[in-house]
Amino acid sequence: MVTAQTSAGHLLQLIRNGQANTRAELQELTGLSRSTVSQRLEMLLGRGWVRESGADSSTGGRPRTRLEFDRHHAVVLAAVLDTTHAQAAVLDLAGRPLAERSGSLLIADGPAPALATITDWFQELLGRIGRSGQEVCGIGLAVPGPVDTSQGRVVLPPNMPGWDGYPIADHLQETLEVPVLVDNDANVMALGEHRAKYPDSPAFVLAKVSTGIGAGIVIDGALYRGIDGGAGDLGHIRMPDLGYALCQCGSRGCLAAVASGRALARRLTELGVPTESGADFRRHLDAGQPDAARLAREAGQRVGEVLTTVVCLLNPGLLVIAGDLAETQFVTGVREVLYQRALPRATRNLQVTTAELGEPAALYGTALLVVDHLYSIDQSNTRLIAGALP
Repeated sequence: MVTAQTSAGHLLQLIRNGQANTRAELQELTGLSRSTVSQRLEMLLGRGWVRESGADSSTGGRPRTRLEFDRHHAVVLAAVLDTTHAQAAVLDLAGRPLAERSGSLLIADGPAPALATITDWFQELLGRIGRSGQEVCGIGLAVPGPVDTSQGRVVLPPNMPGWDGYPIADHLQETLEVPVLVDNDANVMALGEHRAKYPDSPAFVLAKVSTGIGAGIVIDGALYRGIDGGAGDLGHIRMPDLGYALCQCGSRGCLAAVASGRALARRLTELGVPTESGADFRRHLDAGQPDAARLAREAGQRVGEVLTTVVCLLNPGLLVIAGDLAETQFVTGVREVLYQRALPRATRNLQVTTAELGEPAALYGTALLVVDHLYSIDQSNTRLIAGALP
């Protein structure tokens, strides 16, 4: 009887995560006979998911052929949407970009025009590298709002008018009939940053502060999303002393109303320094504009108030600050409040730092989301039985 632990999908998982690189190691780890391992491997080799390469003679004796996941046998399409611009890429199955592009895209124009643009970009990128739609195994899309990942739909997004409940997967599958995964941008950025730079961190939080404010949480290597995708929505936590500040969500007193990139751009403009966006605010910061520096530090202190609760609740080893405001003055403000208000027990093993990958982490994390799903044990077995390509 074939079970999950004796299936081809399980062998693939062992090969992908580096636990087994030879047939002998697969036999040892699974307890399967040589003939059964060979039978399962033939399925994976035949589909091109696994390839044999070189030889391993590290243990002495006759060299053994090495097995590895073939990251080139298919490609992933990934796109990351912000409120005013987007990125898109074709990536291999290790998350390495093969072709990329970015440009202006107004998410407030609604899902149909935004997704039509992304679809056009995907087709252009595939053509640029000479790959066909038949080589695409899946599509990943990251958006700046809460997502019910079980449905692949945005849920009541304050920054995305017209997107609530829209069938994103159905729209994208009109061009390419492949699985489509949708997630929040802070989540995929956290996944990418964690996997690339901090894979051994068992409790990891990334706070993204740009147009909005959100957090991605990785526990024991897996994203934590909450019951319906709402985990990490820091920007709409009410601050008791901010009752006057009107947030884009329609409520008053939200953290994002005073500490997001959009809010800081507005406040700097009111001080006589025209500023259109969070990215524009960051340019003033980089230029040493004194009011921008002061506002950034104050915003960091506000965000630090909320992150104090996050740190005491989750006890992470790493808190990474990402987004337009991930710079010295803002992070200084976060640290000032965090280490003052949080219990020493919660911060004694905490490292607060800025993102190393930056924006590329989101595309990388989106690709990982797709690959991890499609080549999981259950999905691998289902796809093998169905004969799905690639």
